[in-house]
Amino acid sequence: MRILLTGAAGFLGSHLCDRLLREGHQVVGMDNFITGSPDNLAHLAGHPNFSFIRHDVSNFIFVGGKVDAVMHFASPASPNAASPYGYVNLPIQTMKAGALGTHNTLGLARANQARFLLASTSEIYGDPLEHPQKETYWGHVDPIGQRSVYDEAKRFAEALTMAYHRFHGIDTCIVRIFNTYGPRMRLDDGRAVPNFLKQALNHEPLTVYGDGSQTRSFCYVDDLIDGIYRLLISDIHLPVNIGNPVETSVLELAHTINRLTGNPADLIFKPDLRGESDPQRRQPDIERARTLLNWEPKVSLEDGLHRTVTYFKQRLGLA
Repeated sequence: MRILLTGAAGFLGSHLCDRLLREGHQVVGMDNFITGSPDNLAHLAGHPNFSFIRHDVSNFIFVGGKVDAVMHFASPASPNAASPYGYVNLPIQTMKAGALGTHNTLGLARANQARFLLASTSEIYGDPLEHPQKETYWGHVDPIGQRSVYDEAKRFAEALTMAYHRFHGIDTCIVRIFNTYGPRMRLDDGRAVPNFLKQALNHEPLTVYGDGSQTRSFCYVDDLIDGIYRLLISDIHLPVNIGNPVETSVLELAHTINRLTGNPADLIFKPDLRGESDPQRRQPDIERARTLLNWEPKVSLEDGLHRTVTYFKQRLGLA
């Protein structure tokens, strides 16, 4: 297939480029570098099946030639307000990527009668009242809070995708992505894994907000990309959770990273500044992925963190 991938220079987008190219597809990458990095695609320079267009997806999209699939991954994704790449600091761009960007990419898919894959998020469940979260759960979301620019943009994007599927007959699918980590994450991303790794590798105490009891499900990037690819080539239209169902507290994560890096410093606890709408628990129900895609994660948290530590050491000049 010839595939347009928006957000190609991002953490997930760049790994998707690699997987699609390994599978023999042609990839047209698209990014405006607002949160993505050209470094993530540097290794693809000169690749015969890869081309790149610098473009903001909130504007009309033109791609010459036939496109067989469109994968919409363009959006700021970090919830951390302390990061310049967090969607709290890019609220309008985040809303436009989720709303206008989805409209434009769906229009391209319709014009080409192409398969369309929307990168959605576990954040559409908000601070869930159901645990673990199934795809049938409608969510518990604050529509006007700081996080709403991301949550509601993705919820709108899902609704628009299903509208195009039902009204125009477009071959669409939706992946709901849970917490993912691995090489090519920004060091200043602001989320738990890069924060802890950067502090640990600099032999600094790890900063835990609150008591660290809040949980996440940490999926290694290779596992996630495999699930997304399986969804792309399937005939599924309903949303599918892709993530690691093993629930891990932030405190457990901090202790694991300190042990794996040999960090002599301990932990410091600070008041919880995450905000009222930040989810206390996050864990996917992946039965739909297991049943329909024959997928489940294979990389353990420790193994995935080992691989990620190697990348962070290189980026910090410690390797």
